[in-house]
Amino acid sequence: MRAVPFVLLRHAPTDWNAGGRLQGLTDTCLSPEGEAAARSWRLPAPADGWKRWSSPLQRARRTAELLQPSMPVGIDSRLREMSFGVWEGFTVKELRATGGEAFAAAEAAGLDFHPPGGESPRMAMARLSHWSSTLTEPVVAVSHKAAIRALLALASGWNMLGRPPHKLDWKCAHFFVAQGEGRVTIERLNVPLTS
Repeated sequence: MRAVPFVLLRHAPTDWNAGGRLQGLTDTCLSPEGEAAARSWRLPAPADGWKRWSSPLQRARRTAELLQPSMPVGIDSRLREMSFGVWEGFTVKELRATGGEAFAAAEAAGLDFHPPGGESPRMAMARLSHWSSTLTEPVVAVSHKAAIRALLALASGWNMLGRPPHKLDWKCAHFFVAQGEGRVTIERLNVPLTS
C-alpha cells in the first residue's frame, strides 16, 4: 500500500468543553462560540481540497459541515470519541475527588485506562488504526480529543504515561500519514486553521 496523508482535527468547542466535562459518546452540540470558531476556520493547502470525514457525533459533524459548507461530509463511526462510560458528564477534578484510589489507579494505567462501561485508549487506537489502513486517498477527518491522542500514541509509540511527546493545539490541524497495515506516522502537527 502506498502512503496516504490525512488530517485530523478536533471539533470546535462545546459548553461541556468550557466546563471541562468528559463528553465521550454523549452527543453534545457546539456552543455558539464553537459555531463561530468552526465558521472562521480554513484548512491549509493541500488539505483544503481533500474529502471530508467526520465522527457521527453532532459536535464533529457540525464542525465538518461549517469548515467548508460546499463539501459533502462522510460519516465513519471509527472516528468517534473514546467512551468514558459512567464518567461522562463529570470533570477530572470531580472524579479525582470522589473516585479515590480506584480513579488514581485508572489514571496510572496509560493506554489501558478503562472507565467503567467505557473504552480504553488502546481500544480507540485499534479502531483508528483500522480506519487509517482503509484510506486510499488523502482526507480530512473531524474527530475528538481522546481519539486524536490515541492516534498520536499509535504514531509516536507514546504509552500515555507522563507528558505526551508532542503538545497538541486543539485549534489546529494535525497531519499524519497512513503507512499501511495500521501503521501511522506524524507528518506535521499544530498547523493553524487560518481565518
